[in-house]
Amino acid sequence: MEYAVGKTGRIIAARLFEGEDLYKSIHKIAVAENIKSAAVLITGGFREVNVVVGPKQEKPRIVAEFENFAGPGEVLGVGTIYCDNEEPKLRIHAAIGKADKVMVGCPRDGTKTFLILEVTIIQQCCKSW
Repeated sequence: MEYAVGKTGRIIAARLFEGEDLYKSIHKIAVAENIKSAAVLITGGFREVNVVVGPKQEKPRIVAEFENFAGPGEVLGVGTIYCDNEEPKLRIHAAIGKADKVMVGCPRDGTKTFLILEVTIIQQCCKSW
């Protein structure tokens, strides 16, 4: 286990609009605002998303199992931003649903917003690992 103790830094509220990409938008904010560590909350809608819903296999190497969610639908998610090789990387898990179809998993690149997706980024100011 690793952990660090710090304080809450800035809080950034953003709104993504129809068709905007979740990962590209948050990456753009993280780079512009020099965010190295943060908690991320999202709520709103996804137009389309490819979701990792678990591993197809674990050994000898993990192979992800993907499921496509053809929205539009609702989403509520929580994630983190941490730097990997100097670039901020978003890792997020979300519950996504429309009527009686609900899935929980890790939305991946290409995730498109339906109408509005509200994003809250809570910067963490802490000692490095």
